[in-house]
Amino acid sequence: MDSIVSKEIKRYKKGKTSNILDFLSTEEPLEIRVRYHTNHGAYRTVSIAVTMRTPGDDVSLSRGFLFTEGMISDQSQILEINQREPNIIEVSFREDVNFDPSRFSRNFYTTSSCGVCGKASIDSIHSETIHLPWKSSFSIDSEVLMKLPKFLFDQQINFSKTGGIHACALVDELGKFIDVREDVGRHNAMDKLIGANPDYPLSSGMILVSGRASFELVQKASKAGVGLLAAIGAPSSLAVQLAEEQGMTLVGFLKKDGFNVYCGEDRVILNN
Repeated sequence: MDSIVSKEIKRYKKGKTSNILDFLSTEEPLEIRVRYHTNHGAYRTVSIAVTMRTPGDDVSLSRGFLFTEGMISDQSQILEINQREPNIIEVSFREDVNFDPSRFSRNFYTTSSCGVCGKASIDSIHSETIHLPWKSSFSIDSEVLMKLPKFLFDQQINFSKTGGIHACALVDELGKFIDVREDVGRHNAMDKLIGANPDYPLSSGMILVSGRASFELVQKASKAGVGLLAAIGAPSSLAVQLAEEQGMTLVGFLKKDGFNVYCGEDRVILNN
């Protein structure tokens, strides 16, 4: 299944009409199923969630989702992952993993724009963080930080064609991009990135997001032990509150000529 589709459209510009070929980011539902060992000695398969995503990286998305949602504490708890159908993926846990699906009560459908709107309650998204962000010794020079938005744009293959997709990047202290993942859902892009880089904690790097910094993006980054999260857009009040609680540095409105630091300013080396 392609991550980009084309469509003939009619464009109106400067008083003139033309027929052109436009490119769209693909959006398809992905059902994530979990196969686990019950107390009665048998295996059971349950549907955990359906999320709207850009096809591709479904294994990484599933790994990241299960970790950032607190269903697993380590990727070694996963025995295998199988793509049952193009839009159905099944994750099998190891026999010794104690999994209770009732603990993760949520509406099984989430949109690509909002990962937390399907949660059963606001309390359930304050999941326990194993890898503490405040322990991260990561720091970055402000001049290097301000160059990152352009570097991210240059590496966003799908965005350059469609203009309608989010990106998350894992970056080191020198501004080198370790990995970049894209998806129509910003929370899915984050899960793909974290799922593809399971050497937790990710405390030796930072995460850069192409849009705004929502509560859930901070929550997912903090689960992986990330010490600095930077967003090209604005943060929400709850995102700032959680970042402060976790000892994380949160940067917003990152541009080539400046940025805002909402908390944890010690990780940004300023050149005044």
